[in-house]
Amino acid sequence: MTFGILFAVVRVLVRYSSVMDACGLTVPPSRFRLALARMANRPAPAPRAPRILRLRPTRTGLVLRVKLRAGQDAFDFSAASDRLRHSFVMQNVTAREIKSGVVELRMTGYDVLKRVQMPVIAAGGAMRVPVAMREDGEVYYRDYRQSPHALNVGATQSGKSVYQRNLVAGLATQDVALVGIDCKQGVELAPLARRFTALADNPDSAAELLDALVGHMAEVYQLIRREQRLSADVPDAEITADIWDLPDHLRPTPVVLVVDEVAELALFATKEEEKRRDRIITALVRLAQLGRAAGVYLEICGQRFGSELGKGITMLRAQLTGRTAHRVNDETSANMAFGDVSPDAVLATIQIPTDRPGTAVAGESSGGWVRIRTPHLTLRRAVNIANSQAHRTPEIKALEAFRPVLPSLVKVPAPAVEPAPAPA
Repeated sequence: MTFGILFAVVRVLVRYSSVMDACGLTVPPSRFRLALARMANRPAPAPRAPRILRLRPTRTGLVLRVKLRAGQDAFDFSAASDRLRHSFVMQNVTAREIKSGVVELRMTGYDVLKRVQMPVIAAGGAMRVPVAMREDGEVYYRDYRQSPHALNVGATQSGKSVYQRNLVAGLATQDVALVGIDCKQGVELAPLARRFTALADNPDSAAELLDALVGHMAEVYQLIRREQRLSADVPDAEITADIWDLPDHLRPTPVVLVVDEVAELALFATKEEEKRRDRIITALVRLAQLGRAAGVYLEICGQRFGSELGKGITMLRAQLTGRTAHRVNDETSANMAFGDVSPDAVLATIQIPTDRPGTAVAGESSGGWVRIRTPHLTLRRAVNIANSQAHRTPEIKALEAFRPVLPSLVKVPAPAVEPAPAPA
């Protein structure tokens, strides 16, 4: 921050015009300037580079905001980002359009994904959790108000569980009900059970839990219907169709459903298991289609999430707006996450190295994507966070039967050590 930023600022300002010209990001002089040069018998003016609006140092590098010249496009800067990175001697350069005619170049001076350091204070918010660092130096947030439901895929030892652990730890500090389904006998979510309102550790209890959650969603919709206040003397701004416009004393607690290893819910071997599987998938699809307005959000995790899991899976996947793909073992798994979103994201997913667990590609159904990496959070630290926030665990009547029963947090006194007998 003392010397590196200073040298980077001087280097960018000194090289700016020549770099823009070398990267093809300049425009020829206008006809008016050429005419003035001919009338004054002067040499033709040089091409013009985009005008610098602001150069701001950050914790990880620089942010350069430029004003485009006539005829330029924001895509030109995105295509030249790799050449700009080498010319300015930066680790990474990303370009994005702020508004019409203004492009922002975010430059990082070092590899922020090599050793992830989250800022001490991250500007979160209601249902907005900081979970990772982006490759451009910004914090990646999981925003449930913007992307209600999300899919998280990744191979074994890819960092998928650590991402889920960071997500639960971030949600533990907010007024939200956590509901978990972990069919690996609860080994991933059971240690955090003090912060969970409901928890299922096998497919049978998961089916019952999902049915109860669908019933809770119906009750919330009945509450919204009663409190819409559609009378003629109520302003339009007070009419609501979801829980967020309800008064604070009437607003139900939002629910986040975390499903670990969704394939265990979709696999079956007998006719009875097939009926249970159809019941589970139907409930998940209903929650994905209708749950947003009722404050029910889904976080689906698994190693694979394709059509081979049976009917209804692709319908469920289509409702999952947020997509996060860690390292996968084959291109088909990457296509399951981003094949219908962005081919570039598929290529970036299969290029994630094995020696960087936690690295992932995060995107949305709109087509935008970015590389991120989750900081390593030990299970012990996550358990301490969950235990310290156990008082925030809300009680939901429909899910009371699935509340985990755990012993109270009481320190066990150490056994008294008897003194050794004196030698005879």
